[in-house]
Amino acid sequence: MKVLFTTYPEKTHFMLQAPLAWALRTAGHDVRVAVQPKFADVVTQAGLTAVPVGTNHDLWDFMHRVGDWLGPEDTGWPTPYDAAERDPADISWEYLHSGYQGQAIRWHKTSNVPLVTGLVEFAGHWQPDLIIWEPLTYAGGIAAKALGVAHARLLIGADVYGITRDHFLRLNAQRSPDDRDDPMANWLGRYAEKYGGQFSEDMMTGHFTINQLPPSLAINADLHIEYLRYVPYGGPAVVPRWLWEPPRKPRVALTMGLTATERAAGYAVSVQDVLDSLADLDIELVATIADSEQARLRSVPDNTRLVSYVPLQALLPTCSVVIHHAGVGTLASSALYGVPQHTVPWDVDQPALSERVAVRGAGLNTHATKATGQTIRENVLRLLHEPSLRAGADSLRTEVLAQPTPNDLVPRLEELTQQYTGKG
Repeated sequence: MKVLFTTYPEKTHFMLQAPLAWALRTAGHDVRVAVQPKFADVVTQAGLTAVPVGTNHDLWDFMHRVGDWLGPEDTGWPTPYDAAERDPADISWEYLHSGYQGQAIRWHKTSNVPLVTGLVEFAGHWQPDLIIWEPLTYAGGIAAKALGVAHARLLIGADVYGITRDHFLRLNAQRSPDDRDDPMANWLGRYAEKYGGQFSEDMMTGHFTINQLPPSLAINADLHIEYLRYVPYGGPAVVPRWLWEPPRKPRVALTMGLTATERAAGYAVSVQDVLDSLADLDIELVATIADSEQARLRSVPDNTRLVSYVPLQALLPTCSVVIHHAGVGTLASSALYGVPQHTVPWDVDQPALSERVAVRGAGLNTHATKATGQTIRENVLRLLHEPSLRAGADSLRTEVLAQPTPNDLVPRLEELTQQYTGKG
């Protein structure tokens, strides 16, 4: 069958798609990845076939220009998606409606409008059997609706979009018919009508949803969920010579992800404070720190190895502890390799996912606003010496390994494609 992936141009989101795309490809299916033209090189670096569609627009530029895009508690989610982390009793229809109408649609238009026409045109030409899109790229659902084909979302973390939608549908149904209004359905419905159809709920959440976090860490909406074992992919990478040998001392990894330096002003915690706090411990600290952040350091302790980048799938199996920002790729990689985690979350779904890891007994967490060198030191010592935390990480690894691999999921995707084609 033909499978079309699509994403807005965010590297970390595409990296979550690449292993499944390759599994489908090696199973004999034809796979294409439709993206903005400027992003095609990222796709081809993964050995996949890119299809440039639409024009180049940057969602992050929009977010930096618009000062009111965050929710009232500055969680990192634009209104109304911060509702996914709130008590349902505190969520009103008016809040969700105004959030959809005033901010969410404006936000989504920035990454979707430049893509829609070209994506639908290519899909009409190529005739895919299945379209897989990440949750911000509603253009994938629009194209699937236009063609009447099966489609799925591949999550990039907590499903705040689906959970928010659950809340809205519940509250909208409680209103009298004359007072109901659905801004997202109105927006997406205009596209459906343009291509000869009508809005259906699958345009918001796909026919089904693929989650790469294990059930104990997953934060799902009330939808059809297919679980998938996370497979690390970080783009082109080289394993350095020093990773060939086992470490002589307990190895601790410090990694704060790509987005903080590529898209934002920098890390949410002071790297210098972390290095200084761990300087006297009998460990090898491997700090994967961007060059721009390395330039800010005043000094580097003797027990610290600074690297700009190293593939996590090579580093983490050699580590006793990992300190990270709770980005979904790093968190899932740490879980896969059974490494006790100290998370230092900042915004969006990082705090919620960090809490899940802690509840699972696989790590400790401190919000970045409260993290100091001293608190990180204390937690690293606990992670190194408390057997229960090691056992929790081992148990989480067992759960991860129980999920179907990308290759295992391919036959299920074939079944679901037949089941959902023409529906919605």
